[in-house]
Amino acid sequence: MSKNKLECYSNGVYFENPFLVGSGPPSTNAKVIARSFDAGWGGSVIKTLSLDHTKVKNIAPRYGQYKVDGKCIGFTNNELITDRPLSVWLEEIRELKKRYPSKVLIGSIMEEPTRENWQELTEKVCKAGVDIIELNLSCPHGMPERKMGQAMGQCPEVVSDVTSWVKEVSTVPVWAKMTPNITDITIPAAAALKAGADGLTAINTILSVSGIDLKTFKPVPNVKGVSAFGGYSYKAVKPIGLRMVGELAMAFPKVEISGVGGIVDGQSSAEYLCMGSSTLQVCTAIMLDGFKIIGALKSELEAVLDQHGMENVHELKAKSLEFFGTMEEMAKRLEASKQKTKAHTDHFEGDNIVEVSKQLTLD
Repeated sequence: MSKNKLECYSNGVYFENPFLVGSGPPSTNAKVIARSFDAGWGGSVIKTLSLDHTKVKNIAPRYGQYKVDGKCIGFTNNELITDRPLSVWLEEIRELKKRYPSKVLIGSIMEEPTRENWQELTEKVCKAGVDIIELNLSCPHGMPERKMGQAMGQCPEVVSDVTSWVKEVSTVPVWAKMTPNITDITIPAAAALKAGADGLTAINTILSVSGIDLKTFKPVPNVKGVSAFGGYSYKAVKPIGLRMVGELAMAFPKVEISGVGGIVDGQSSAEYLCMGSSTLQVCTAIMLDGFKIIGALKSELEAVLDQHGMENVHELKAKSLEFFGTMEEMAKRLEASKQKTKAHTDHFEGDNIVEVSKQLTLD
């Protein structure tokens, strides 16, 4: 029997492979989660739960695409947390764990900033049988009027409070999901870790507008002519996600990180691992191409491992971090190499800007 090169551990939890369905429409109920497990995903992060689902008012249409040459590279959503009763979810969690005991089920939770609410929700979800709790401190558009989502994640003091409340009662590891809509992602992350978080998830979606319909001047998407800034995901956000995961991994080298943002194939999966992730979450790619993409994700990531003679996916973790430094270091190395270069800006002479830009680009 061949060895499973993709099996891994995070916070003591075993994953048959590092690929998790990210919290969102692909994990919106037990039926779709079961479908993902049957397809081969290692785990799923449940669509974010709260105590009172009746306060959640979803809209339609709520998605927008940013296309280049007719192909979607960026996806904007105004998706809210679950609008299904918590009691139904708790029963579905219990049933999923009975049917799929080897799959990892992660409970994403969000509440108003009160100890009682967070602790009640945590206790109920833990008792239902989740393997990990993920704190949604980062949804960019979800109910800021209730001081939820990124309204919490942008305030280190609130991040600390919420994390400590949950850790007081949680019986499973706790991950804090970080918002990218902040100047320095390591500041709230440090607050979460100091308060006891066992791991981090990064990144959530980026505030955005997909575009403007120039026939009507209305943003896309909109509901009856009114829009709101949404969360941006898919291929175009990968460079930002990689940077922020790298910042977290450099600042907290022993911390488990679940990487999210533009993971669509084995290449992007390996890149997130090389920047410090232990597990990988995928949401938008599933929405656009279905659960079946797991086959390609696994085979393509295994091919990267085989190319480098690696026996396990953990060998990729943080592999690229040693190659980061400062601009000053880069300049000194270039000077020491005595390489002929057109790095000086005097080489830009107006009409040759395209040519010089190509010469300074590493494909």
